[in-house]
Amino acid sequence: MSPHPAPAPTLPTLTARRSPWVTFTPSADPRVAAAGAELRAAGGIVLRLDGEELHEAGCLHRAFARELGFPGYYGHNWDALVDCLGDWHGPGHGKQDVAVLIDGADVLLDAEFLGVFVWALAAGAWRANFMVDADGEPNDGTPFALHFVFLLDRTPPEAFAGAVAAADPDLAVAVVDGRLVVTLTDTEWPGGDPVWPPVG
Repeated sequence: MSPHPAPAPTLPTLTARRSPWVTFTPSADPRVAAAGAELRAAGGIVLRLDGEELHEAGCLHRAFARELGFPGYYGHNWDALVDCLGDWHGPGHGKQDVAVLIDGADVLLDAEFLGVFVWALAAGAWRANFMVDADGEPNDGTPFALHFVFLLDRTPPEAFAGAVAAADPDLAVAVVDGRLVVTLTDTEWPGGDPVWPPVG
């Protein structure tokens, strides 16, 4: 065993099929622009949503359905969001890797549904990255990288930690290099999503 631990990967990743699934970071974060360019260069897709449009749950579901091209039978609820994200077939998708950036996400800090929203994003990303169903069983589809980034103009990322962590015991949050990162860590999530950041 090496006496020196491996360095932590640069965050956030938008191209690798690994956690963190959700990142909160300042809108000027240079890593987001670089990761987005890397994703596009590899044939991936970067989609942008306006945080102002997501301040109510109904508006949020309509925005996701429209911008991500969800099917007409989309149920406009959190479980349906997980399902559609985990097996996304939006316009021109073709199973490319996908990053969804939420601009002006500061407005979501006081949203009563913030925690369950982040849980749904993390669960959907976990299913897409490992291409498994809700029980962790493999699907027939091809896994693809799916990540979400909340871009903040005035709110420190750590301000979101309490509401997100309290939403579900399977959600793990940490502040890494000034970014709040979110993953799923419970053993009920087969597929080997590691605790982030690594403990050691």
